[in-house]
Amino acid sequence: MDPILQLQDQLNRRIFLKRSAGLGLTALFTLLGGGALAQDFTGQRKRVGGMPGIPHFTPKAKRVIYLFQSGAPSQMDLFDPKPELEKRRGEDLPSTIRMGQRLTGMTSGQKSFPVAPSVFKFQQHGQSGIYLTELLPHLAGIVDELTFIYSMNTEAINHDPAVTFFQTGSQLAGRPSIGSWMSYGLGTENRDLPAFVVMTSVGTGRKDDQPLYDRLWGSGFLPTQHQGVKFRNAGDPVLYLSDPEGIDRDTRREMIGDLVGLNKLKLMSARDPEISTRISQYELAFRMQMSVPELTDISKEPSSVLEMYGPSVKTPGTFAFNCLLARRLSERGVRFVQLFHMGWDHHFGLPMAIKGQCQDTDQPTAALIKDLKQRGLLDETLVVWGGEFGRTVYSQGDLTATNYGRDHHPRCFTVFMAGAGLKKGVAYGKTDDYSYNIVENPVSVHDLHATILNILGIDHTRLTFRYQGRDFRLTDVSGELIAPIMA
Repeated sequence: MDPILQLQDQLNRRIFLKRSAGLGLTALFTLLGGGALAQDFTGQRKRVGGMPGIPHFTPKAKRVIYLFQSGAPSQMDLFDPKPELEKRRGEDLPSTIRMGQRLTGMTSGQKSFPVAPSVFKFQQHGQSGIYLTELLPHLAGIVDELTFIYSMNTEAINHDPAVTFFQTGSQLAGRPSIGSWMSYGLGTENRDLPAFVVMTSVGTGRKDDQPLYDRLWGSGFLPTQHQGVKFRNAGDPVLYLSDPEGIDRDTRREMIGDLVGLNKLKLMSARDPEISTRISQYELAFRMQMSVPELTDISKEPSSVLEMYGPSVKTPGTFAFNCLLARRLSERGVRFVQLFHMGWDHHFGLPMAIKGQCQDTDQPTAALIKDLKQRGLLDETLVVWGGEFGRTVYSQGDLTATNYGRDHHPRCFTVFMAGAGLKKGVAYGKTDDYSYNIVENPVSVHDLHATILNILGIDHTRLTFRYQGRDFRLTDVSGELIAPIMA
């Protein structure tokens, strides 16, 4: 055998584990959730899996619901009013404001950059006096429960790297997603459901919006048991969950038992940790055959709850339906639930398109937060709402009195959160008169991730995984806590 190839084999991780029984068993023990407690016979919820020593300190929240608005909502038309811009309608954006910012290929060739004030009215709400657009009347009713960050910024200017950055802490594909990091560090509270569940919905504002990829909820180099499980919008929520025709549950149990036995024999000889992942996935899938149908059956929800989420809540695959499922997953102990709602990429025809998006999301988002609160779950759940970047103050294409579009804008945009660990009714950060640059308290993607992890009891600098000779983490080599918004 070629000496170089022989050396590569010796350094191969799986062969190394196979030949190093002690270390291999240690890795296996970790993957199988060594030291963790499963649910006891009383049904009391206990942590399953997770890394020893985590959480690092007392958590303020136990789980996260992340409402990701894919395509990038316009901060100027929803959250960050600039009424003085009406006096500058149609004027070219001053070069002192743009400061040579790189633009996308969609507007870099424009001869002018006409200022496009929002056509929507803003009003202060609640005791906090926070401004919201007229498009979000339901969120306006709970504004004092929300925590706004007006000064988010990101490094990416195009959708795919920007969405990837928000999900994984890197613009390059292949890193573990934030939900996978949560599963890896904290495990789950319900052995009958995945620790990380993903759902998608298509917005009415733009149905041909940017696509989503399964890698956005992938586990990267973490063990594959930590990848997100996607619930489908039609048919069985999870593929192959139903037994084939003619196979009853007892027969299925015997088949799974035999398969697990074979896998354990292979595990003893190969000592490959991924085999233990497959064993756990088969077992989880069998348990999900009972837990998922009950979870997704909303027929027993009170009519008052269904009405609160809005008319589309009974239609599987809608944002409203997914928000209700997010609450049901959260109350069953699922660690990280992520909803991706597409349709926010409004380069043209923004006023009409954004109305549709807000009709999709406003009432269900407010209902989710109210629902969690009335069930006593908001005090232990963190809800996050936002997209991958913002939109430009100048119009992409023609500007009229009633119509305009906006290009990508990474320099400043808004996200909001609610729930455990946060000060309520807070507006943090500030942008300039054009909502183009940040003038107070910039917040990076890594800062946001560090803060989310902290609320879950995790020191972001200590949640690491060694891969190819380097200790990786969600926040890379950056990230500071957003202390002023934390309770």
